[in-house]
Amino acid sequence: MHHRDISLDVVLDIYTRVLRIRRFEEEVARLFRQGQLPGFVHLYIGEEAVAAGVCAALTNEDTIVSTHRGHGHVIAKGGDIKRMMAELFGKATGYCKGKGGSMHIADFGIGMLGAIGIVGGGLPIAVGAGLSAWYTGSDRVSVCFFGDGAANEGSFHESLNLASTLALPVIFVCENNQYGEFTPAANAMNITDIADRAVAYGIPGVVADGVDALEMHRITRAAVKRARAGGGPTLIEAKTHRRGSHAEGEEAFLGGQTYRDEAETAAAQANDPLLLLHTYVSEQDIAPAERLETLDADITRLVAEAVAAARNSPEPGIETVFEDLWL
Repeated sequence: MHHRDISLDVVLDIYTRVLRIRRFEEEVARLFRQGQLPGFVHLYIGEEAVAAGVCAALTNEDTIVSTHRGHGHVIAKGGDIKRMMAELFGKATGYCKGKGGSMHIADFGIGMLGAIGIVGGGLPIAVGAGLSAWYTGSDRVSVCFFGDGAANEGSFHESLNLASTLALPVIFVCENNQYGEFTPAANAMNITDIADRAVAYGIPGVVADGVDALEMHRITRAAVKRARAGGGPTLIEAKTHRRGSHAEGEEAFLGGQTYRDEAETAAAQANDPLLLLHTYVSEQDIAPAERLETLDADITRLVAEAVAAARNSPEPGIETVFEDLWL
């Protein structure tokens, strides 16, 4: 981890994004355990470096497409924590007016085209956004976040093929957290690096340390530069891990978390993207300790205010049941 070619302001910006995601997700975990949130939630704890490093290399106009594990992507792209929390509570003040919940948050105003609950469903949408940018002569780039499981879907291959054939400004970011739900990646594909598949489409494939936010930023920045210059897409494979379960509370219906051993879980917890970045920022004197403490307190307060606002927000009215729907 080093920042020699990344300005101090950007390092702090990335750190802030990582911290915002962590504090939001920690609170969501608590709320879910208390039975306060409807439906299921899939947390991004352990993967924060990917979204933060990538999104810090984008402009507000650049677009991203997310997955069912999408809270981190929304926050990293500059999403409104209050509107997100209200959506998780199913309230009318939420991003989707309480109708979408955790897996369907979108904010077109910041280029966040949506969290997609279907595995691999976001890939063609990101290519569509890239096609739109190319067609209109914009220098906008499109980023698609997807997991290792989605890399085995047909939509992955079709999307990479079309994007590479037309040299579209699309960056494919595979968040390889080693598991497709409960299935180890090694049981689902006969290769170690998903990035190797890029060669079949004649585009660069890069393996990145998905726990190092600054490395993620550096690699994404190069891919963005290439895409804006008309060089076409890049496949980035971020080797990362999720700290917790596939979905919060899964142990209850699995009879315990049966697919990961304790040593693996402990190793993942020790390799913490927030801790690594905090240590680096502190040791390099990028920001004084008091500033980091104040930042943490401010973010923690913002999350608490979002929870309070969500609790005090109205439920969606029954008369809105058919609004905002394709019928």
